Amino acid sequence: MYRKFVNARSPLRLLEKGLHGGLGIGNIGVLVAGHGVGKTPFLVGVALDELLRQGTVLHVALDQTVSHVRAHYDTVYEELASSTHLDDAAATHTEIDRHRSIRAYAPSGFSAAKLRDAVKIETEAGGKPSLILIEGLEEIPRADLLDIRALADELAAEVWISLATTGERVDGIPPEIQAVDDTVSVVLALEPGDGSVVLRALKDHDNEDLSALHVALDPQTLLLVRN
Repeated sequence: MYRKFVNARSPLRLLEKGLHGGLGIGNIGVLVAGHGVGKTPFLVGVALDELLRQGTVLHVALDQTVSHVRAHYDTVYEELASSTHLDDAAATHTEIDRHRSIRAYAPSGFSAAKLRDAVKIETEAGGKPSLILIEGLEEIPRADLLDIRALADELAAEVWISLATTGERVDGIPPEIQAVDDTVSVVLALEPGDGSVVLRALKDHDNEDLSALHVALDPQTLLLVRN
């Protein structure tokens, strides 16, 4: 199967139809979910979607090692390639690895300034990110978010951040995000469902009608459930 058909099963395709064309360049999206629900596999899926479209990804992990995150990529990619019968899976794996960089920081040692430093190094090495993922943030300082959004504008990139909630169910936008609501364009919630993982939108830019933005995902691949 060709890459475009694999990407057609990405949840981003349906979200792009509902989320005013998706997250959008220069914007920040936040994924909220309980521990163990699938934040890392989902973000890896977002990254693979970008990589399969010849994009470049910088993945920042604040609560995992580089090797642990890389193992997630290998697992999700293998499940994706197997379930979709992707052509030239080994060669494609090698190619996307070259366009993905993983950096790990202690949560207390991360800042927007350090992200800028990392982006500068990646860009000078020929890997200017088109997508930045940040997972493991325990809080979202407003000043850092403003700087990260400015950086996204400068790079013409999108930024996704994951945030853990205390329970598996997400009742609404967490207070820490509400406090910086004007800096975040999209908020998605990931929750366990009946034989699937449910992805739903809590914020869609300025759109108040979120009723149609619910997506069922395969719990193994975090791809769209086949009808």
